[in-house]
Amino acid sequence: MGHDHDHDNDLDPMAARVRALETILVEKGLVEAAAIDAIIDTYEHKVGPRNGARVVARAWSDPDFAAWLKEDATAAIASLGYGGRQGEHMRAVFNTPEQHHLVVCTLCSCYPWSVLGLPPVWYKSPPYRSRAVINPRGVLAEFGLELPAATQIRVWDSTAELRYLVVPMRPAGAEDLSEETLADLVTRDSMIGTGLASAVGGSA
Repeated sequence: MGHDHDHDNDLDPMAARVRALETILVEKGLVEAAAIDAIIDTYEHKVGPRNGARVVARAWSDPDFAAWLKEDATAAIASLGYGGRQGEHMRAVFNTPEQHHLVVCTLCSCYPWSVLGLPPVWYKSPPYRSRAVINPRGVLAEFGLELPAATQIRVWDSTAELRYLVVPMRPAGAEDLSEETLADLVTRDSMIGTGLASAVGGSA
């Protein structure tokens, strides 16, 4: 017998559960499909790593903006239209060959949603929250990031009052790229400090 409904066979188990829950809520009239679409669009396009990537790209390409970001990150980020929940009080820390910054929230999972979107699962996990402070170099190695022994690692602990954005170093060969292209090189992990910006023409 034929039928005209969609199957979720191509979804992983978690995505299938989310789809099923969404369907039930919509069918019962508890939420509207348009509202769900609006929320998804917000976090995919208006809130998330893309926002942070644009902030970093602007800092890479505009020395005046970089200075402003270093002095008053909240205002500089807001000037690009990014702000709101968990982004009210921001500080930007800049990586250099001599110092690498890593962000963690040891008490809970405070995270700058306005520029990085929703936090990854590992950011909220107790092992990361404790070990990032105790053994940051070892944690970075687990992410595949091996830093030179001479590079100092500084760990920043986010709180409800202050959240951090890591500005990764600009990759070699990216001097003449447009701001839009530069933003494509900025990864979420590089803005937390567990990764680097992607290499020009390759991966991080």
